[in-house]
Amino acid sequence: MRDSTPIIGAGYDHCKQKNKHMKYKSQQVAYWFFALCMLLFALQIVYGFIMGFARIGMDGLHDWIPFNTARAVHTNLLVVWLLTGFMGAAYYIIPEEAQRELVSVKLAYVQLISLAVVGVAAITGYHFNIWEGRKFLEIPRELDYLVVVNVLLFLGIILATLFKGKRQTTTALVMTMGLVFAALLYLPGMIWFDSQVTDSFFRWWVVHLWVEGVWELIMGGILAFLLIKLTGVDREVIEKWLYVIVGLTFLSGILGTGHHYYYIGVNKIWLVVGGVFSALEPLAFLAMALFAVYMYRKGEKNHPNKIALFWTIGAAIVSFIGAGLLGFAHTLPQTNLYTHGTLVTAMHGHYAFWGAYVMIVLAIISYAMPNITGRKRHDKTNGHLAFWLSNIGMLGMVVALGVAGVVQVYLERRLSMDFMVAQEEVKIHFVVMLLCATMFATGIGIYIYEFIKYGRPTDEALTKNEEAVLVS
Repeated sequence: MRDSTPIIGAGYDHCKQKNKHMKYKSQQVAYWFFALCMLLFALQIVYGFIMGFARIGMDGLHDWIPFNTARAVHTNLLVVWLLTGFMGAAYYIIPEEAQRELVSVKLAYVQLISLAVVGVAAITGYHFNIWEGRKFLEIPRELDYLVVVNVLLFLGIILATLFKGKRQTTTALVMTMGLVFAALLYLPGMIWFDSQVTDSFFRWWVVHLWVEGVWELIMGGILAFLLIKLTGVDREVIEKWLYVIVGLTFLSGILGTGHHYYYIGVNKIWLVVGGVFSALEPLAFLAMALFAVYMYRKGEKNHPNKIALFWTIGAAIVSFIGAGLLGFAHTLPQTNLYTHGTLVTAMHGHYAFWGAYVMIVLAIISYAMPNITGRKRHDKTNGHLAFWLSNIGMLGMVVALGVAGVVQVYLERRLSMDFMVAQEEVKIHFVVMLLCATMFATGIGIYIYEFIKYGRPTDEALTKNEEAVLVS
């Protein structure tokens, strides 16, 4: 008989070879979400190159894909494929944590198809100027309602599975709480306001409170799950850290939203509130980084899936640098006065998203693929090559954007140089960025190649029921 108490010492070392496989057949659903991730990620990179070449004057596609369309597609694809990855992660993690199959595999596939349809419709519409002009929330209001229905279906499946499961772990509950709040915080972006100031105020409820609030809970849940599986450290120890991360996230993330309110006409108190709590935001990411490194050093070192461990620890460390330190460096009022809306913002955005969310999705995919396919490709050289090429390439892109941003700030904000004149001056930095982006894209290309080589899920990867009982 099972109770809801978290299992102690529930790492891979307690089940030896048995934990290398999938425990529940419904976990196969995750594969198709991950496959959609890879497709959309590749497409996002293509549009990134279109913008990069346009910045150096090679804008031959302008008549078909103008810069503003490419930018909207690039940023929106990021959001869509990351959400798809979070959903795939949930469909893989929740059955193991709840110790039962998903309540409905068919509905999960319906949800996947409808999500893909909404995404394709939105991206296609952007090319025909069917969109709203709100940055990051360009999706037409009509499609918003379909998104809500899709997410409600997803949450229904996840919550019902948890409710009917044999146990409810902290890891599963934190991740699910993040997903529920992400859905709720999408709603303010759907409200129509005649005032652009009011609209901008509530738009940040979606944009900021997602990426610097509730998405951190999702990241924390996935991170905890992976560390439990990869390090063998006791579940109780890891889940205690989760409470710290949740507390820091809510403390800093919610009020830190104020650093977006400096220039939209709100009360001056937000200058103080936003500045103070923005300074505290790195603490949540620092806690995650320390948490991951500490658990790795404390745990066993002989898990066979080293590349999943690389992505997991890397996500925690890079997110602290990109989201924490680089965010802190340019969101304080005294600095943001000059850096707001410049390439410095793009520098922070690229490294923050890469570390905090992209790397953790790639980590869960790297961990899950050998288990749901039964094919042990995790020890291939290609996996490590993909990791290092993409990380070095991304770091180079971030440095190029950072240098270009500092030059832009000086020329525009200090010397009052015209925007387009200043852009000509920083053009050379985009050449460097494109070279680094090529290295980055090569790494991701290898990652996607490895994903394809794994093949589709097989029932042979399933453990026997009596073996699965032993696995946390």
